[in-house]
Amino acid sequence: MYKLLIVDDESETRNSISNYFPWEDIGFEIVGQLENGRQALDFLSERQADVVLCDIRMPVLSGIDFAREIKDRKHPVMIVFFSGYREFEYAKQALSLGVKEYIVKPPKYKDLVSAFSSLKAELDEQARRMATPSDQLDEEPEQSYNDKIISIVKRFVEDNFRHASLEEAAKLVHMNANYLSQFFKKNTGSSFSDYLLTVKMQKAKELLLDVRYRTYEVGSLIGYSNSRNFARTFKKYFGTTPKLYRNRKP
Repeated sequence: MYKLLIVDDESETRNSISNYFPWEDIGFEIVGQLENGRQALDFLSERQADVVLCDIRMPVLSGIDFAREIKDRKHPVMIVFFSGYREFEYAKQALSLGVKEYIVKPPKYKDLVSAFSSLKAELDEQARRMATPSDQLDEEPEQSYNDKIISIVKRFVEDNFRHASLEEAAKLVHMNANYLSQFFKKNTGSSFSDYLLTVKMQKAKELLLDVRYRTYEVGSLIGYSNSRNFARTFKKYFGTTPKLYRNRKP
């Protein structure tokens, strides 16, 4: 289990996000609930946490200032921001400070699962690298290592297909994006973009069978802002339009 620290000045938010989300199911345990960034810094000076889920606007020490302190101190903890504020400036500052994720309040279940599944995969890989001496790593069968990298990348795509990118996948496995592109193609026979497209199209087929969603909504749910682009891509991939696929006879 990885250790997760919740930091938010609203007690109701802290309690609900701690008690009503199945953290253990995705590999995390709550080690503390704090009110501001200053308390979080004091906590981390004495105790361990792998990830801090932190509000941005807090008294005493804001989330931005907390992240800046963490960066200056070169503390290895990962930070995830969540905030009711959608302003681009906050997201831009978060990226510049090395924050891993930015989740809008109130956080949706799927957003938390997606973000923390990716973080767990990254933490697992870091743990493997730290636990395996370099000489043993060199002796490890190359294919075994390659399989692990491909598995992490595929899991990332499957969990984040709506906005997944080669650059983000490369960061996750500590590779250059161009190198990962070649690595993925060599080990799977498919390019990263083709695999992402396959995942999106298969998900689109599933969603089209759900009558709760209109066709254009399905496109949006898998990452297409333009419904015509979605319909065009779907037809090219499956040889039929989304509407015809939905209305086909059993």
